Amino acid sequence: QVPPGRCSLFDPAFSAQEAAALGQLGLRLLPENEEGKHGIEGSATLFYMVHCGKALYNNLLWRNWSAGALSKMVIIGNSFKGIEERLLSKVLERDYSYIAKVLKGTEEVALPAHPRYLDTFNDTSVHWFPLEKLKELSPEVWDFVEEPTYQDCDDLEIIRKEDRADQRSPAAAE
Repeated sequence: QVPPGRCSLFDPAFSAQEAAALGQLGLRLLPENEEGKHGIEGSATLFYMVHCGKALYNNLLWRNWSAGALSKMVIIGNSFKGIEERLLSKVLERDYSYIAKVLKGTEEVALPAHPRYLDTFNDTSVHWFPLEKLKELSPEVWDFVEEPTYQDCDDLEIIRKEDRADQRSPAAAE
């Protein structure tokens, strides 16, 4: 069991009342919108990111872009395989290059669908990045570490810092 004080949370839609209630539960709220760029700082970390935009996953991968860091992460969120299937490969590689690059180093298991919520949690998977698989990726995969900007992205599904400067970032538990 993870102690509440080691759980960091963020959602730009949290109201002041929600943030206060979470604080009362002993959970740590991240002070600002990191746009998913949360570093694990060497600790094994579980990210619970259901129904998040692709850019949040891409930013999270970019921020932790090393075999050592990725191998300590687990992400519960939208299926990376589903993202790959739904996007043109040129769009995936241009706009979400870190998702595209890590696909071959990812293990993914879909969570079972609940008959009552088929349209809600139908695309949720658990993702992890085994060190052995990450080491099999070509060295060039690790060389390019430019921060994503999403300038050509038509359907950016995140709330940017500049859009909601007074708000907070995605849920994470260490």
